[in-house]
Amino acid sequence: MTRTIIQTENMGFIYPDGTSALHNINIEIKEGERVAIIGSNGAGKSTLFAHFNGINKPTSGIVKIDGKPAGYEKKELLEIRQKVGIVFQNPDDQLFAPTVIEDVAFGPMNLGLSDEEVDKRVEEALTLVGMNGLEKRAPHHLSGGQKKRVAIAGILAMRPEIMVLDEPTTGLDPKGAEQIMKILYKLNQEDMSIIIASHDVEIVTQFADKIFVLHDGNIIGQGTPEEIFNDYETLKMAHLRPPKSAELLHLLRDNGMSINIRLTVEEASHEILHVLGVDAYHNLLHLVKSDLHHELLHELGEEGYHKLLHVLKKNEKNI
Repeated sequence: MTRTIIQTENMGFIYPDGTSALHNINIEIKEGERVAIIGSNGAGKSTLFAHFNGINKPTSGIVKIDGKPAGYEKKELLEIRQKVGIVFQNPDDQLFAPTVIEDVAFGPMNLGLSDEEVDKRVEEALTLVGMNGLEKRAPHHLSGGQKKRVAIAGILAMRPEIMVLDEPTTGLDPKGAEQIMKILYKLNQEDMSIIIASHDVEIVTQFADKIFVLHDGNIIGQGTPEEIFNDYETLKMAHLRPPKSAELLHLLRDNGMSINIRLTVEEASHEILHVLGVDAYHNLLHLVKSDLHHELLHELGEEGYHKLLHVLKKNEKNI
């Protein structure tokens, strides 16, 4: 049986100024899962994450790490933080040493490890995130994506079982975001549990196998990506939208096309081509490389083409 690595039971949290941030949170995360906590800005994602390694202590309820209620004495917190590593949304909040290598070495040095073991862990962590050769660089001279990778390396050097990342792709260009997500996939394949917070539904649909929806400090939905992003009422309540590919397929279905809802661009394209038929599929594969509308009209057939054209025209203001 797969063990539960993080669990909260009726957990609530109130800030010292009286702001009630989390309410009756009940979540369960299993070993090896890729989990996303989604919600709009201010939903409580960062506050929730700060409970996973003892930065915050619940006002009510409990947090269990690997089946054991979290303790908040110094020794107990050290044990938790060796199991659960957190990468903050802004890497500048995490990087403070003069050089990359010193920053990554900081955590394992504080575990009292030998210099040899520290060096080994630092080298392994920097290799995993592709930052070899930049050991002597000052962190504030790095790009946003590089800073994020160094922050991840600093956590990896502690060898946690669980990595928690708050908005891992925020502020990154597409290439930087892709690099970060590839690192997370690789770590998960090596049996590390990964938990991310994000309001980027496109990233979440491609990454997560379990999703929790957080709104105003409450968990208002949980399930697979397919379950969550087909629950329009929950998404609307959380001020979130489904992925663009799912929106398009819903649009086509609402206008009479018998089509299944898919979440990623790749899945959506295959679904549309499947519905069009095998012959159209193969012909379309050649035609989509150019913008030959008249040939597409011929391949799709006039009736089908005009239906799609009507849908696009009707919703052109939203495209």
